[in-house]
Amino acid sequence: MFNKSIVTGLGGLLLLCTHFSAVAAPVAAEQVPGLVEAAAREHLTRWTESSGLVEPQFTVAVVPGTRPLAACGQSVRVEGADTRLPSRMRFLATCAGPNGWRYEFIVRASVSARIAMVATDISPGKVLTDEDVLLERHDISGLPDSISDVGEAVGMSAKRTLRAGEILRKSLLSAPTLVKRGDPVRIVAKREDIEVSMAGEALDAGAKGTTVRVRNASGTVIRARVTGMATVEPLGMPINSPSQ
Repeated sequence: MFNKSIVTGLGGLLLLCTHFSAVAAPVAAEQVPGLVEAAAREHLTRWTESSGLVEPQFTVAVVPGTRPLAACGQSVRVEGADTRLPSRMRFLATCAGPNGWRYEFIVRASVSARIAMVATDISPGKVLTDEDVLLERHDISGLPDSISDVGEAVGMSAKRTLRAGEILRKSLLSAPTLVKRGDPVRIVAKREDIEVSMAGEALDAGAKGTTVRVRNASGTVIRARVTGMATVEPLGMPINSPSQ
């Protein structure tokens, strides 16, 4: 296997078909895997710099193929053909010109970072708190929906039973219903340092951040955004009033 390298940075989303510039001609056959490795490092560095991974680290290895490599009298361009999962990426090295060639390389990267883990057993439907989540280093090479910000998990509810030590993934969580239709709610309006609240009744059910209809104490129906358990904030003008 060719040389490995360890790179650290900040994480994000993997991109498809990322193009990389090549070194100028001529290129010896033994230099080609190094160009592919450099392109993979560049891609992963940009990926880590664009996401919220905590203390990420990765190794990169170019898998040697069975086809003999050839030198190139022209420039060689390396591009990512499929870089969705770092554990198995495909890169193409192309030699331009009439006597050129194209090789496909498999590049395997191992990526680790501090990600959200389940601190204690969680029952289905339970809303997660800070005590339920912790950050630990783990290999995330095959986990595209891992969570690196505890704040993204806190306040979400478990779709199924979660066991202590299990990796928290976005697909395992859902936004809980904080306001139920027909339930009393607290309407809170804030402006600078002034806060005004009044009682109301929810006419729709909604999770945090969703918009619902609420009838306030005077009978006026307004649109409001769900901000917490049985709590909303008014949006815009009333939908109707008691006289309508």
